[in-house]
Amino acid sequence: MTKLHVKVAVIGAGMSGLVAARELRREGHQVVVFESGNDVGGTWLYDPRVESDLLGSDPGREVIHTSMYQSLRVNLPRQLMGFSDYPFLEKGCGDPRTFPGHEEVLRFLRRFAEDFGLIELIRFKHKVVRVEHAVQGRRDKWAVEWRTRNGEEAAGEDVFEAVVVCNGKHAQPKIAEFPGRSTWPREQLHSHNYRVPEPYKDKIVVIIGKGISATEIAKDILPFAREVHQASRETNAQVVKLRKLDGVFPHTMIACAEEDGKLVFQDGSSVYADVIIHCTGYSYHFPFLKTKGLVSVDNNCVGPLYKHVFPPTLAPWLSFIDIPFLIVHAYLSELQSKWVAKVLSRELVLPSEEEMMSSVQEHYQHIEELGWPKHHVHKLEMEKFQYEKWLLGQLGLRPFEQWREKMGFAVFKFLQSPDQNWRDTRDIEKWMQEEGFGKQAQ
Repeated sequence: MTKLHVKVAVIGAGMSGLVAARELRREGHQVVVFESGNDVGGTWLYDPRVESDLLGSDPGREVIHTSMYQSLRVNLPRQLMGFSDYPFLEKGCGDPRTFPGHEEVLRFLRRFAEDFGLIELIRFKHKVVRVEHAVQGRRDKWAVEWRTRNGEEAAGEDVFEAVVVCNGKHAQPKIAEFPGRSTWPREQLHSHNYRVPEPYKDKIVVIIGKGISATEIAKDILPFAREVHQASRETNAQVVKLRKLDGVFPHTMIACAEEDGKLVFQDGSSVYADVIIHCTGYSYHFPFLKTKGLVSVDNNCVGPLYKHVFPPTLAPWLSFIDIPFLIVHAYLSELQSKWVAKVLSRELVLPSEEEMMSSVQEHYQHIEELGWPKHHVHKLEMEKFQYEKWLLGQLGLRPFEQWREKMGFAVFKFLQSPDQNWRDTRDIEKWMQEEGFGKQAQ
């Protein structure tokens, strides 16, 4: 079969968009990257600004794409942060820690874009507002409508044969709902709009959530706030005790909010708070995508997607990169991008539409049998390495080094530990040497 070279639009110049652009161009495709901001990096591009609507529920607000707060550090060691042929910057390049801050990640992505000549492919300050079939009955003709963001306003439309969606998953906040939330008179914000702890000096802060961001923000605020309380739906007493932060008051979920500032928790306790911070996650959001219902987001399940990438009825001309969560993002995005690039060039062939749809339904059934809610359809967690191995098999690449999987599981255990300073107290490099994986990981 003759190798096909197509014109492809990539939406987003964050980590997944950059590696997608590289892999697509390597396969000989003509690539244009649309980026609404003025730099590469996506969510890793720190912006001190916050949105006008701190809860992020107003669709008319100006969206600040990044959810980065100033003190954020990565959860993965630098050995797992890079691409297969472009490892993360070695120590001494700004942040020497094994678990560096977000600035180091941005430096890495900027160098990656420069070293592979990706900057020339990117249209900065171009916000995509519509992606839709350009010709009725042609799945390989997509109209991409865009608008410039600042300076002299401009708009335009280009036609592409394929579209790869890489717009991230940390820009559309989900908030907790409880009686009285909308009329509670004091400050509420989503963690998407949290940046620095100083504004919470001498305030009583209630954080909703038990995830990583909730824990990290609670630790960040604790030295400044008068009190920090943490509410969650977690009912397992052992888990609550294990994850309790020193100095933070743990609570059950908020039962109701009263107009005098009082918050009543489900166990009957209460507190008069000044601020509620919703650390309650995000929703997948593709407001520009017009597919007449062929792709939708239902209870945070993007679907149907074959192997989290291709909508069966629109494949291979529409695809999504980096939809799964609880994964090693750089490496998974690279493998998915290689797969998309080779499918578009006809070097690899997808199963039939019927077979792909059947695979999707089997996955849905598997999630149901596990007892997981629908919004966990894209949660890989312990299955991430099986998925990576499947992609490697599709691509005909050799299996990844064993140390990657072992290190991934080690980090997962660290995240579940009661040690609040595990990034600094757990010596990953020493552990690797003891396990005999030191050389391969450098």
